[in-house]
Amino acid sequence: MRSDLARPVRDLIGYVLQRLVLMVATLFAIVTLTFFLMHLVPGGPFVSDKMMAPEIQAALDAKFHLDQPVWLQYLNYLKGVATFNFGPSFKYPGMTVNQMILEGLPVTAKVGMLALICVIGLGVPMGVIAAIFRNRWPDSLVMVVATIGVAVPSYVIATLALYVFALRLGWVPTFGVDDWRGYFLPVFALSGFWISFIARLARSSLLETLQQDYMTTAKAKGLRPGQILFKHGLRNSLIPVVTVLGPVAANLLTGSFVIEQIFALPGIGRHFVLSITNRDYTAIMGITIFYATILMVMIFIVDMLYLVLDPRIKYGRRAR
Repeated sequence: MRSDLARPVRDLIGYVLQRLVLMVATLFAIVTLTFFLMHLVPGGPFVSDKMMAPEIQAALDAKFHLDQPVWLQYLNYLKGVATFNFGPSFKYPGMTVNQMILEGLPVTAKVGMLALICVIGLGVPMGVIAAIFRNRWPDSLVMVVATIGVAVPSYVIATLALYVFALRLGWVPTFGVDDWRGYFLPVFALSGFWISFIARLARSSLLETLQQDYMTTAKAKGLRPGQILFKHGLRNSLIPVVTVLGPVAANLLTGSFVIEQIFALPGIGRHFVLSITNRDYTAIMGITIFYATILMVMIFIVDMLYLVLDPRIKYGRRAR
């Protein structure tokens, strides 16, 4: 009996360790690919329209170890990444890439978290309402709103919202988040597409679940409609939604380059755009690796949530 109880635990631990090893291997591949792609880019981080004296160029290369062989630079960078040190910024003297990420992370994470709450709190209920009232006016209303939200790009929504609510009506600030009202428009623009997408996905998934045989069996047993919907229907239909929410959460929590530029938010996305235009190679590599890490962590959390939503899903040897 004790052995039967211990086997699922061992299988789960084995699966977690397997995923962690896979995450490390994937991160290693991303670090390697990003490093060598940056070195294949024509020019260099200190190339500009103005001619630079050879002595100054040589001094800068020596300061940032760019005069070393590529393989030695690669090994040093791997050592830095292993200790969570992404190196100094090439364009901002005295600032490291870690400081840039930590400086922009609070704003990006706060806007992203609020947007994620809106996506889950609005998208899923909209999809459920549309599925329950299929082919009636609530369904039509939700689908019209969701279609518009999916079709219109986020930067268009951001621009229109900025013009109407900030410039014309003056309800919110035009840029920045010094005032708590400054979060409304960035969150609205950032979450608009994903609210619509999740609503459409939740509706189609719930409609498919409601047509399954076990739902008919639950009705035949005389269960209450609410119990059938939430215990049997909604729980099973959320698996596709949760699958999408992993990358969506990573996308929202790490910010949107366009949205942060439009609303002048001092977030990570804005640092990333500026690092590209400034040829700040260490910042590009560090922020890319940070994004990839967040994405892999969110996908791992989604895989763990599968066990809660559907006990039929097993990991390890029992799943074979």
